[in-house]
Amino acid sequence: MGRLAQTDGLTDVQQEILSTVRDFVNKEILPVATELEHRDEYPSDIVEGLKELGIFGLMIPEEYGGLGESLLTYALTVEEIARGWMSVSGIINTHFIVAYMIKQHGTQEQKDHFLPRMAAGDVRGAFSMSEPELGSDVSAIRTKGVRDGDTYVVNGQKMWLTNGGSSNLVAVLCRTDEGQPQDAAPHKSMTTFLIEKEPGFGANPKVPGLTVPGKIDKMGYKGVDTTELVLQDVRVPADRVLGGVSGRGFYQMMDGVEVGRVNVAARGCGVAQRAFELGIAYAQQRHTFGKPIAQHQAIQFKLAEMATKVEAAHRMMVNAARKKDSGERNDLEAGMAKYLAAEYCKEVVEDAFRIHGGYGFSKEYEIERLYREAPMLLIGEGTAEIQKMIIGRRLLEEYRFQG
Repeated sequence: MGRLAQTDGLTDVQQEILSTVRDFVNKEILPVATELEHRDEYPSDIVEGLKELGIFGLMIPEEYGGLGESLLTYALTVEEIARGWMSVSGIINTHFIVAYMIKQHGTQEQKDHFLPRMAAGDVRGAFSMSEPELGSDVSAIRTKGVRDGDTYVVNGQKMWLTNGGSSNLVAVLCRTDEGQPQDAAPHKSMTTFLIEKEPGFGANPKVPGLTVPGKIDKMGYKGVDTTELVLQDVRVPADRVLGGVSGRGFYQMMDGVEVGRVNVAARGCGVAQRAFELGIAYAQQRHTFGKPIAQHQAIQFKLAEMATKVEAAHRMMVNAARKKDSGERNDLEAGMAKYLAAEYCKEVVEDAFRIHGGYGFSKEYEIERLYREAPMLLIGEGTAEIQKMIIGRRLLEEYRFQG
């Protein structure tokens, strides 16, 4: 194990967890990742292995059957898993965000009902904000829930659900206008619904009116299912409003996305680490002009830049996670970490691709897969432009001019 991306101050328990996960990645994920990715095949055996390790309950409190670990432990775990195959980290991330939202904002009944089964991996979560015409403007959500006695009737179409087919619990952000004046800010009229469904595609036998049309065919990030979600007169019990009170959904989702940005930063760190490993190994094996290309100054410059970016991104990700664990506001740090890690990941992967030369374009080499996976991190959990807006606004708050 190299000296890059090391983390100071970890407990013995944290080190043991990360060592176990790294061994699992090396033995169970890396040998099969590229083959499964090329087939766009869901990694069922890998998921079962992660269930046995307790990863699905890593941050769920011990009282609900989880390990009760910190966001830092989780982020470092995701970094290791993404180093093996980024799609697997995506399977865990959406589940984690839903579990986190229930832990932070759910009623006691919702916590008791969902968290023990989520910790065991028997209930796996997906969350849904985006819509076909939404983009980054969450306030423009059209999917709507209307109160009808003890239920809400939900109609609309959601987009870009990771785990949309394989999950059996979806947290869905909808518009609900009850109790709000007509001129109320849009974010005050949103509610998160917890919808339990059967895994699979097509019309859902457990939830009349709910349909998961099928997997979206993507450039990369394969294996994990990314889907739409269509809701036609879907009835959701009022006790499945997250937190039991309507109108709080926007804040609940933003809290989940904030920790999700730390997760995406961790994924960027993991993919960048793997790209660096592949690049520096190939540079010592490939010979040109009578010597390994690693001895050419131009390649050494690339390796130096790649390693520096891997180290910088890792440290910013760790800082953002520790800030959240301390109970402090971390949207500035999370935005910076996500922005930097995603951009650096793209650059490190591209440099590793260049080091491979023509072979990098061949599907026989792992770097080809990473080259298609890295772009997803540029848009997941908010584009670079959104991160810059968040960072800029927070900086103006912190450095307000006193004239």
